[in-house]
Amino acid sequence: MDLGIAGKRALVSASSQGLGFGCAQALAKAGVDLVICARSSGPLEQARQALEQHGVSVTAVAGDVTTDDGRTAVLDAAGQVDILVTNAGGPPPGHWSDWERTDFISAIDSNMLTPIMLMKALLPGMIENKWGRVVNITSQFVKGPSSILGLSNSARAGLTGYVAGTSRDVAKHGVTINNLLPGLHSTNRSESLDVAAAEKADISVAEAKAARCETIPAGRYGTVEEFGNTCAFLCSQHAGFIVGQNVLLDGGYISATI
Repeated sequence: MDLGIAGKRALVSASSQGLGFGCAQALAKAGVDLVICARSSGPLEQARQALEQHGVSVTAVAGDVTTDDGRTAVLDAAGQVDILVTNAGGPPPGHWSDWERTDFISAIDSNMLTPIMLMKALLPGMIENKWGRVVNITSQFVKGPSSILGLSNSARAGLTGYVAGTSRDVAKHGVTINNLLPGLHSTNRSESLDVAAAEKADISVAEAKAARCETIPAGRYGTVEEFGNTCAFLCSQHAGFIVGQNVLLDGGYISATI
C-alpha cells in the first residue's frame, strides 16, 4: 500500500533502537525524511546509517529530550515537521509504598510532559499547513494497569487524557493525534527481562520466554517491524479519520471488550 507520505518530514524520538527505530524505519521505507534522537550517540549514528539506506534524509541529534536544552536542540534541528512520533522508556517498577513525590515527578516529566511539550512546539506548524500526524508510544498498561508499574500507569494515563481532548481540538485542521499501546515485543528490553526472569526462576532464558509467551493469546512476542508498520499507517494519508484513539498492539494480552 502506498501510504501517500513520501517527501514528508518526521521527528521520531528515542529512535536509535527498539520500537522507536521500528517506527523510524517504517516511515523511511515510505519515503519520509527523518530527524531522529536518542541519548547515546553511538547507537544513534548506527541507526542513522541504517535508515539512510532507504534513500531518505536522516538527521541525528544526540541528547535528552526530557531536558529543556535537549528538547531545544532536537526541535531546532527538526524545524517544521509533518509527523511527530514520541517515545520514551518507562520508569522502573516498584511498590506503591516505596514511591515518593520525586519518583512521580520524574515519571511525569519523561512520560507525560515531554511528549506534551513536543506536541505544543510542533502542532502550530501542522495546523498552519492543514496536515499533520502525531503518534505517541505509550503502553498496554494504560488499558490494563499493572500494580508494579504505578509510575508508568499514572504518567501515561495523564498523557492519554491530554491527547483525548487535544486531538479533538486539532482534528478540524487535518491534524490527527493517536496513541500506540505496545505489549511485549522482541526488543533488547524484553530480552533483558527474559534473562532476569530466568535467573530468578533458575531456568533457561528460552524457558522464561516461553512462559511469558503463554500469557499472550497470540503465543509470541510482537516484532519491531509490525509495530513500526502500524505506526506508519497511523501517519499515512489513509488515517485522517482516526482521531484520539488508543491502539493496542499486545497480541491480545489485555482482555477487554472496548
